[in-house]
Amino acid sequence: MRVFYFRFRSQRCAVRGKMAALFSCCLGCCGDGGSGHVPLKEMPAVQLDTHHMGTDVVIVKSGRRICGTGGCLANAPLHQNKSYFEFKIQSTGGYSLHQNKSYFEFKIQSTGVWGVGVATQKANLNQIPMGRDVHSLVLRHDGSVYHNNEEKNRLPANSLPQEGDIVGITYDHVEMNLYLNGKNMHCPASGIRGTVLPVVYVDDSAILDCQFSDFYHTAPQGFEKILFEQQIF
Repeated sequence: MRVFYFRFRSQRCAVRGKMAALFSCCLGCCGDGGSGHVPLKEMPAVQLDTHHMGTDVVIVKSGRRICGTGGCLANAPLHQNKSYFEFKIQSTGGYSLHQNKSYFEFKIQSTGVWGVGVATQKANLNQIPMGRDVHSLVLRHDGSVYHNNEEKNRLPANSLPQEGDIVGITYDHVEMNLYLNGKNMHCPASGIRGTVLPVVYVDDSAILDCQFSDFYHTAPQGFEKILFEQQIF
């Protein structure tokens, strides 16, 4: 019987008979003809997708920051059962000055428009605010949660996200829940159908940052960062 010897990382092994032919075939599939290493495909990072954004949107910081006008989807659908991701209100945009002439008081209000949530690839990313149709379910900057042009829920008036705050979102294929600086707002909303992706929109000089890993706050129990389909299976 013929004996074949193969060398891997300075270790020699003997393979006999038909096993030798099979072993040789496997070697040929490794790509470099002798290193014995199978190249692994590196998974892309979850980030905002410049191929699915509004015409006046600007994406910077390696796909993590949105500014301009319009919406943008992330590049990873929410295939897993329980997903978690975050948005940081980096800037609420410009400010308007309102004068109360009777009492000579002034109230400074931010004018930035933004929203975060989930949407399908059919969502109109040029129509602001989102949540007007069946293709998006979003928290708007005023604390309302909209889907199909219907208010599904609302944050407490004393818990509206401000500049510098972190909005966390969980989604389990049925319900979207909101977290503000790590605290559960007990503001569930549902109704959207089909495959969804994270979505964010801005207008009037608002700037938001997306956090799809290395979260500011610990993900709620049972939820984890977004995984690509290949990573799940």
